[in-house]
Amino acid sequence: MGCIMDKPVNIQGERAWHAMPVRGAGGLLAFGGWRLAIAVEGVRGRRRPARGAVAVWCVWLLACVLLLASGVVYKVLAGHLDRLDSFISLPVPLKNIPEQIGDWRGRDVPLSESVLKVAGNDDYLNRLYVNRASDQWANVYIAYSANPRTMRGHRPQVCYPSAGWQHDGTDHIKVTSLSGREMPCLLHRFHRASNEVEEIVVLNFYVLNGEITDDEGTFSGTGWRLPNISGNIARYVAQVQVSSVLENSVRAAASEFAEVVMDYLPDAEGVVKVATPIIDKGRQD
Repeated sequence: MGCIMDKPVNIQGERAWHAMPVRGAGGLLAFGGWRLAIAVEGVRGRRRPARGAVAVWCVWLLACVLLLASGVVYKVLAGHLDRLDSFISLPVPLKNIPEQIGDWRGRDVPLSESVLKVAGNDDYLNRLYVNRASDQWANVYIAYSANPRTMRGHRPQVCYPSAGWQHDGTDHIKVTSLSGREMPCLLHRFHRASNEVEEIVVLNFYVLNGEITDDEGTFSGTGWRLPNISGNIARYVAQVQVSSVLENSVRAAASEFAEVVMDYLPDAEGVVKVATPIIDKGRQD
């Protein structure tokens, strides 16, 4: 409490003021022959907390906020990490590629679990096609990976020698599809000696985000090694291998199969051509 001066009174020969209590500040003022005394007292019922108590309260509040935030971050990261261990599925699986393409009729050739585990692809097709009209055969292997980093190292120049084949050479060639698309391809030749000399010709190309390329370096950079956390099917690389004993067989098969294969792979916008009619039919229903 403070005070104000009501009227002067004589106290021990000194002129002073009679104090009336009021709220306010306090102190002692003296001027002239007058003495002004102000008593100080805190506002009743209100006490400022000690500095230590405030500091402890702030620390606990901050700890609670951080704990809540870490829980949210953990849930988000856990969801993304789960995706790293799961396959990213295409709208229409590669196994749906027709077994009959022109005069070529095919049958699936299963791959062992160990081979599939090493390859680490999200989808694949391994099928032997025979064209009785032209007396040709070709094995078609298609591997799709939404994590392009997994395709590094899985090339004919690496895989065939590891299986006992000797690499005789690789040429850059062009193959024209039935629609007139000119495709850059790699043509590899291998042989191995057993009871008799075996030879094989492998034609391969890559589809990177909807674009055909024969340049393996386009998906070997640091950026392509990052995991596809969002599960974007349009961020991918697919490898197409067509193998046979004769060059004209792999060329003929690649020419006829190329556009069919492209219809099952996403374009740059993530659109899969063969999936569009299915989606449209579902909307109509």
